[in-house]
Amino acid sequence: MNSIPKQAGIIRKLSERTINRIAAGEVVERPASAIKELVENAIDAEATQIDIVMRDGGKELIQITDNGRGMSPEELILAVERHATSKLSDENLVEIHSLGFRGEALASIGAVARLSIKSKARDSKSSAWQIVVEGGQRVEPEPAALTEGTVIEVRDLFYAVPARLKFLKTARTEYGQAADIIKRLAMAHPTIAFTLGDGNRTTFRATPVGALGGDVRLERLGTILGRQFQENAFEVDAEREGLKLKGFAGLPTYSRGNGMQQYLFVNGRPVKDKLLTGAVRGAYRDYLARDRHPVLALFLDVPTDFVDVNVHPAKSEVRFREPGLVRGLIVSSLRHGLQAMGHRASTTVAGAALGAFKPEDTTSLPWQKRQERPSLPSGYHETNRDMQAPLDQQGFYESSGYQNSQEQGAYAAQMGFQSGFDQQPTARTIDDEAIMQAVTSVDPEKSVPHDFPLGVARGQVHATYIVSQTPDGIVIVDQHAAHERLVYEKMKVTMSEEGVKRQALLLPEVVELEEGPQTRLVARQGELAELGLILEPFGDGAVVVREVPALLGKIDIKGLVQDLADELTELDEALSLKEKLEDVCGTMACHGSVRAGRRLTVDEMNALLREMEATPHSGQCNHGRPTYVELKLADIEKLFGRR
Repeated sequence: MNSIPKQAGIIRKLSERTINRIAAGEVVERPASAIKELVENAIDAEATQIDIVMRDGGKELIQITDNGRGMSPEELILAVERHATSKLSDENLVEIHSLGFRGEALASIGAVARLSIKSKARDSKSSAWQIVVEGGQRVEPEPAALTEGTVIEVRDLFYAVPARLKFLKTARTEYGQAADIIKRLAMAHPTIAFTLGDGNRTTFRATPVGALGGDVRLERLGTILGRQFQENAFEVDAEREGLKLKGFAGLPTYSRGNGMQQYLFVNGRPVKDKLLTGAVRGAYRDYLARDRHPVLALFLDVPTDFVDVNVHPAKSEVRFREPGLVRGLIVSSLRHGLQAMGHRASTTVAGAALGAFKPEDTTSLPWQKRQERPSLPSGYHETNRDMQAPLDQQGFYESSGYQNSQEQGAYAAQMGFQSGFDQQPTARTIDDEAIMQAVTSVDPEKSVPHDFPLGVARGQVHATYIVSQTPDGIVIVDQHAAHERLVYEKMKVTMSEEGVKRQALLLPEVVELEEGPQTRLVARQGELAELGLILEPFGDGAVVVREVPALLGKIDIKGLVQDLADELTELDEALSLKEKLEDVCGTMACHGSVRAGRRLTVDEMNALLREMEATPHSGQCNHGRPTYVELKLADIEKLFGRR
C-alpha cells in the first residue's frame, strides 16, 4: 500500500512572490502579452504618442515610452502592487470605461522580470521619479530625469522563471506577435501615434490622423492594411437599440485564404470572439467560397452594462447580455453594405489581370511558336468548351436526387427559375448601329452608350467572354459566371417570397442526441421550419424529422441534424442547412445560366450587362470569383508603351 506523502494534507498560504508568479502565467504569457498590457495603460493615461522598442523578441528588452499623464512617487508604489488600479472601484465591476482595470499587469511583470518605471506626473512642479522591481522585490522610488509621461523598461523577461523561456518562439516570431497587437491597437485609436522598432530601425509607424471620423479611420486602416484595402472597402455605419457598429469591410473579390485580417473591436478593445466571427461568416456566406475570408475592421460600441469584459485575465474575450442582437446588427449591416456595392468588383481584379500579361518571347519567330489553346478561367474545366457543365455536375445530381439535367431543368422551371437568354443568336458581326439599337432597346431614355457603367458590347471572344467599351476603358465579362450570379439572386428572391418547398418523409427518421443539443434544436424549431426542416422532440435526447427541404433531395438526415446541433452549440446558428440549400441553389443557378461556349446576339450581350448593373453582388460569382475585369485606357496604353 502506497503511503501518503508527509506534506500532502497540509494547507498553507502561498507567499506573495509565488502568487505573483502564478498570476504572471495568466497575464504575461509571452512578450506580446506584456506589451499589450503596457500599451493599453499608456492609452488609458491619455497618451498621444507611444513608442515601443523590442530587443531579441522582447526577451532582452521591452521599452514603452508615452507622453501620458504620468504618475507621482506615491502612485508608482501602488502601481506595482497587485490589484491596485485607478480605473475600477470596489462597488462597481460593470462600469468599465478603460482598457486596463484588473491591476495585475505591472505586478505580474515585476514578478518575472527586471522592471523599471520612470514617470513624471502631468502639471507637477516636482521632478520625475523612478521605481525598480526585480523578481518581485521592490526598491523605493528615487528621483529621475524625465520631462513628461512615462518610460517603462522590462529587461530579462522570465529570468525569475527560466522554465517559461523554453516555451517562447524565435525572436522573429515573438516580434511579429507584438507587431500584430500594436497594429490592432493602432486601428482602434487612430488619433494616437505609434512606433515599433528593435532599437536599430523602426518597422511600424502610424502617425495621428486628426479627429475621429469615417475618413480618418479609413486612413489609419489604409496605413496598416494597405492602400488596396482603402480602395476596395465599403463603410459600415449602423445603430440599433443603443449598439453602434462602425468600420470598413472589403469587397468579396478582395478576400484572403484565412481569417487573419479580420479585426474586431468592442468599446475600443481588440477581441477574438466566436460570436463576432460567426456573424461575419454569415454575412458573407452568399458571396465567398468556404475557403475564402473577407478582410475587415469592425468597431462595436455598446453600453458598459451590456458587455462583460472581465471574462479572462488577458481581456481578449467578452460576453454580451444579448448576443442575438449583436449578431443581427453585424449581419444586417454587412449585407446592407454589400447590397449597396451593386455590381462593383475590387480594383485588384484589374491589377491581377494586368500582372498576368507577359512579354512575348522575341527569340523565336511567330510561325515557330507552338499553337496553344486559350486558357480557361478559374473554376472551369475542359468540358466547358463544349457547353457542358463543370465536372462536379454528376455529384450534384446524385446528392440532390435528380437523375439528369433535364429533370433538374424541369424542376427549376417549376420553381420559376428561368435563364432569360433562350433566344438563338441571329448575328455574329457587330457594328455601331446595332449597338445603338441594342442600348436604346434596353433603356430608351439613355441614348449614349457610354452612360452605362459596364459599357456597351463590342464583341464576344471565344464564345465565352463579352467585351464591352466604357467611357475610359474596356470591360471583359465571363458570360457564364455573370449570368450564374444573376440567376442565383433571382432564386434567392423567389425562395424569400414563396418559402422553401418541403418534402414529407414516408418514414419519419428518429435522430438520437444528447440532452443539451436536443434542447437547442427544439428551441429553434420555427427557424428550421422556415428553411424546410420539420422536426419535433422525441422523448429524452432525441428528435424526429418529418419533413426536409425538397431542394436537398436524398440526404443523410442524421448527419445533417447532428451538424446542426453542433453548430447551434458553437455558433448559435444553423449554418449547415443554409449552406446546403445555398449550395444546391448555386449549382442549379450554374446549370440554369447561359453557358460558356454559347454565341450571344448583341441584344443578349447588352441585356446581360444592363442586368448586371441592376443586380446586387453581380461583380462576383457565387464562389467569390470576379465576373468581369475592367481595364482602364491608361492601363492598356501602358501595355503598348504609349505611357
